[in-house]
Amino acid sequence: MKTMKYLNKIFLVGTALLTVNACSNYVDFEPSETHEIVADVYFQSKGDYEAILTGCYDPLQWLYLNTLIGDIATENSLCGGESATDVVGLQQIDDYTHNPNNDNLTSIWQWCYEGVNRVNYLEENKAKLDFEGKDAIYGQAYFLRAYYYFELVKFFGDVPLFTERRLDGTDSGTLQRTPKEEVYAQIENDLLEAVNSIPTTQTQDGRITKYAAQALLGKVYLFQDKFPEAAAMLQNVIGVYSLVPDYESQFLRSGENGPESVFEIQYSNESEWYDWGCPTCGEGNFGIIHNGPRAYSGPQFASGWSFNIPTETLYNSFEEGDTRRDASILNIVAYAEETGASYAEGYEHTGYFNRKYIPRAGESGAQTELNYLTNYRAIRYADVLLMAAEANARGNIDEDLARQYLNEVRERAFGNSDHNISSSGTALVQAIWAERNLELSMEGHHFFDLVRTGQAATEIEGFVSGKHDVFPVPQREIDISGLTQNPQY
Repeated sequence: MKTMKYLNKIFLVGTALLTVNACSNYVDFEPSETHEIVADVYFQSKGDYEAILTGCYDPLQWLYLNTLIGDIATENSLCGGESATDVVGLQQIDDYTHNPNNDNLTSIWQWCYEGVNRVNYLEENKAKLDFEGKDAIYGQAYFLRAYYYFELVKFFGDVPLFTERRLDGTDSGTLQRTPKEEVYAQIENDLLEAVNSIPTTQTQDGRITKYAAQALLGKVYLFQDKFPEAAAMLQNVIGVYSLVPDYESQFLRSGENGPESVFEIQYSNESEWYDWGCPTCGEGNFGIIHNGPRAYSGPQFASGWSFNIPTETLYNSFEEGDTRRDASILNIVAYAEETGASYAEGYEHTGYFNRKYIPRAGESGAQTELNYLTNYRAIRYADVLLMAAEANARGNIDEDLARQYLNEVRERAFGNSDHNISSSGTALVQAIWAERNLELSMEGHHFFDLVRTGQAATEIEGFVSGKHDVFPVPQREIDISGLTQNPQY
């Protein structure tokens, strides 16, 4: 999905949510004098609205840190890198020493709010023009706003909530954090709007469908322990998609946007950007380079920066015969012995790498590190099945259905029914939780699953309940707008 270069001229608020330039003088300034495109002269056709919608999708491509942190903040993986000072923000999160001056957390805050701001720009101009297909455009926009706010709530808890307009300089010092229950209510409203207005299919890969909106809404319900609502909403998606027979194939280029993909964030290796000052300005997946072996030479893969290193504990948690282990985690020692590949050991080397999102030979372009084309599988059908299983089990709705969905996932993993689960009650719930980590390992979900289910304190070394359930609000935002900080930070 290509973002038109002129879109950044339209979005008058940059990636920083609250930071403003106090020295700017807007008196007697007419944007048209510098040939900037502004709303008064822009929203004249359906194509203008579609172009802005494309810009609303764009911040999805920036959220690679969200995925990395989802496993680095758990026992699934170590931060890694070149040394203990390589990307300090991620090292701190791995060690549970993170604080409000963490650049990576600040980026997540800024990028998600940039997405919100872009959607709100569409909202500001909704009444300017009526045309066929308008509801579907706005349904996609509301899904995107819900997605960005959901990420913000997962990371930070209570966050500023605004939906009718973009923020500008006059808002500095005026914002307050909204209780997360109210933010969740807005997320639900946006997703219901999306469900009611988006078609079930789209002609362009990566565009949101009705089913993607239902899946995300089911997940939002699950995160709030609204089990009947989650089960009912997710049931709409069951049977629409299918599990691919070969688990690994869906993470290859040939498997992108396949029958298991409910919502997939699109990337390209054709960007003209080479700017290391803005590694997210292009269309490539900057997260991929983080996951590869350092100084790699050999077949199939390419060199990376050895971050997000899977642990031996995760590797050994897979049962014998589970095809997901070697599809999810590259055992570099065994692979090097088999193929003659060579590599250099990075910091906290475990001998394992994230095979799902590893750099692959020939799949980047231009500035190699910035332009991997690997899509992020944000919602897979297996995830939907396991969420539906959990909702049915924890909500005491239908244990038979919960076991059926759980075992569909396990049968694909083992190629037979010999490893099916027959337990019930608490044991069934525990089995579903364990299965989520095996099925979705190294995809960025585990930390948030542990927090929402109350397992984090017992499963993560260094985790303090009441503190680490959320991350600190960036100090810069507190300094500028007087926001309150999360407890114990």
